[in-house]
Amino acid sequence: MKLRWAPASPFVRKVTVTALEIGIDSRIERVATDYHDPKSDIIEHNPLGKVPALIRDDGSVLVDSPVICAYLDSLGGDAHVIPPDGEARWQALQLEGLADGLLEQAIAVQRERGRPEDKRWQTATDRAWAKVERTLDWIEADPAMLEGKVDIGQIALGCALGWIEYRMSEMLGDWRARWPAVGSWYDGFAARPSMRATAPVAA
Repeated sequence: MKLRWAPASPFVRKVTVTALEIGIDSRIERVATDYHDPKSDIIEHNPLGKVPALIRDDGSVLVDSPVICAYLDSLGGDAHVIPPDGEARWQALQLEGLADGLLEQAIAVQRERGRPEDKRWQTATDRAWAKVERTLDWIEADPAMLEGKVDIGQIALGCALGWIEYRMSEMLGDWRARWPAVGSWYDGFAARPSMRATAPVAA
């Protein structure tokens, strides 16, 4: 398999952490991709022009991190990060959805901040960041969702928080004081070998 890959992408990191956790990372070849380049050939594998995209052994392509992670999980033998059934499955997928959504809103804020100052829309920034904070409030109020065996929801949240802290630490401020349960969990999760091996790097 080949993974269209960019080192700064938190969604790529989510896929890579998943592969490491289930023990199939060695089966994946990384293909460096500058998806910001309008001439990039990523559009041959994803019409949205985004990473990650996974080229399977038969040449077919999967795009979007939830789909790719679910496929990889199906290849993991006895190792899984997506529970096969029951309430644990729905809770893991729910946390994945919340974490991915939180990350998308944070990315929207970062993009807005990257515009020339006279082109920024503060209302959009405020609305998006409020969604980030509300989501962390939600998780903080129910820390049980962070307990138990490592699952896809925890992976998604760990990668989201890692990217936000790396790119937007000044906006987070003293976030471990505001969301102590989430902060304590994240510090432990970030110490996992799979997380250390995929720590964010500059684009």
